[in-house]
Amino acid sequence: MKITIVSAGKLKENYLREGITEFVKRLRPFAQLNIVEISEEKMPDSPSAREKEKILTIEGSRLLKQVPVDSFLFVLDVYGKQLSSEDLAEKIRVLALSGKSNLAFVIGGTFGLSADLRKKADLLISFSRMTFTHQMVKLLLVEQIYRAFKINRGEPYHW
Repeated sequence: MKITIVSAGKLKENYLREGITEFVKRLRPFAQLNIVEISEEKMPDSPSAREKEKILTIEGSRLLKQVPVDSFLFVLDVYGKQLSSEDLAEKIRVLALSGKSNLAFVIGGTFGLSADLRKKADLLISFSRMTFTHQMVKLLLVEQIYRAFKINRGEPYHW
């Protein structure tokens, strides 16, 4: 299975980078994971609603260009469906059984997501109604993908 994570914004914190590196390494036996980071669009101070949506549309379009063709598209959105770890594992299992070998996860930037990007999602998912930095969400996502593969293989995750 090939999994692509596309995010707006570069990962800057070493502790997050180290955590992601560890889970990417752990995932290698199960899936090929590719992480693509694009630069965030610049947002003016106090933008109007129209300016904000225009910039988010540009950023969303750039994010979508990085999604491999024929991928099942998960978009992480605070208003998305909340899944348990087991729910995510089951979704990945069902997609794999149905022949979907490309999965993509999109994480928006600091200012959120465009309406267009949300509409293109096959599934909008939320980790929580709480707000996390998009960099932190990347670490949580990689960990949850790894956990999903462990669940699907019936292997212990916690000892």
